[in-house]
Amino acid sequence: MSAASQLTPVERRITLLVAAVQLVNVLDFMMVLPLGPDFATALGIPTSHLGYVGGAYTAAGFIAGLIGAVLLDRFDRRQALAVAIGGLVIATALGGFAVDLPTMLGARILAGFFGGPATAIALAIIADSVPPQRRGRAMGMVSASFAVASTIGIPLALELATLGGWRMPFFAVATFGAVVAMLVVWAMPPQRAHLQTGDAASRAVSLADFGRLLSKPMARIAMLLVGLAMITGFMLIPNFSAWIQFNRGFPREQIGVLYMLGGVVGFFVTRYAGIGVDRFGGTAIALTAAIVNIFAIWAVFLATNLPVSLYVLFPLFMGANASRFVVVSTVTSKVPDAPERARFMSMTSSVQALSSSCAAFVASAVLIELPGGALGGMPPIATAAIALILVVPPLIWAVERFVEKRAASLRVQTIVETAPTR
Repeated sequence: MSAASQLTPVERRITLLVAAVQLVNVLDFMMVLPLGPDFATALGIPTSHLGYVGGAYTAAGFIAGLIGAVLLDRFDRRQALAVAIGGLVIATALGGFAVDLPTMLGARILAGFFGGPATAIALAIIADSVPPQRRGRAMGMVSASFAVASTIGIPLALELATLGGWRMPFFAVATFGAVVAMLVVWAMPPQRAHLQTGDAASRAVSLADFGRLLSKPMARIAMLLVGLAMITGFMLIPNFSAWIQFNRGFPREQIGVLYMLGGVVGFFVTRYAGIGVDRFGGTAIALTAAIVNIFAIWAVFLATNLPVSLYVLFPLFMGANASRFVVVSTVTSKVPDAPERARFMSMTSSVQALSSSCAAFVASAVLIELPGGALGGMPPIATAAIALILVVPPLIWAVERFVEKRAASLRVQTIVETAPTR
């Protein structure tokens, strides 16, 4: 492996800090899903409404992303990230004080309002700090936070809930987030390079700026790609824990083990998916992930009997989804120019949030709670998810072709401009 493919010490430090921020963000979001049946029982929430709890977070992230698209490129990204993670810490703690569905929804809305921008800022920092030839590796490290959250965080949260009640995981994640926020302020170098790129007018964002950005065909394709990638996951993820417990008869005490196995697979898959994107391109990785994901969805949600154990299927599902996130994040990060990167990332974060919330809300509207907590109405949702997954690899291919052509054009332009004149 060449030295040029290795992250520099500064790049590695920034990437690890961003990964820690993402870990807090992912823990805050992901732990709510497997804990759903626990606090639903305690707070009197129907299991078929758990998608609304997940959707409230992502809907708030959509609104925050629109606001962030106007403001984020005007500030030092380190300061903006510290504010976002600090707000997320407070919102997470408030979730532990919920007493019914409205108060839980309020806490999750506040968490989404800060968590959405935190993701956009974190990815913009990686795009600013790591050159394209090493960005897949960095994105793979950041995306590994999903696997770490599943391997360690979710099982630990479930164990804490067993020992001290469902509120304890919320308080534990808030405490961890406060430590990470302090590390960001102390250890991350200032992130102001984007402020020196272009003039002040380029940072005074207006509706016309949004129009110009969205007028670019590839920007629209990238937004569509992000939206589809999120929809295919969130049609199913918020209801996964309830489905396997009440429809497949999987024991509650083994949910933590299941997430741990999924996290172990996801950790290694994301690392190698990032390297694979750098080496082979995103299309090949996205196509492989799509095939695995479709099989797992069919087996878990559509097959009459499980063809293989959930201990196998769930890691396949988690690994495929994590790989797709690495590919989408890496490929779409190459579309915008530096002065508009945080703006673009914030807009994609809004698209992610809107797509996720719409998928979760639609799934909750379609699903019904059967006697004993089982869910009805899942087959059409799973079938639609499979159909949309098939659209993602061709869009990845289109974005990669655009990036390659633009890079070739810039090389030719540089040669022409630097050629000696007679």
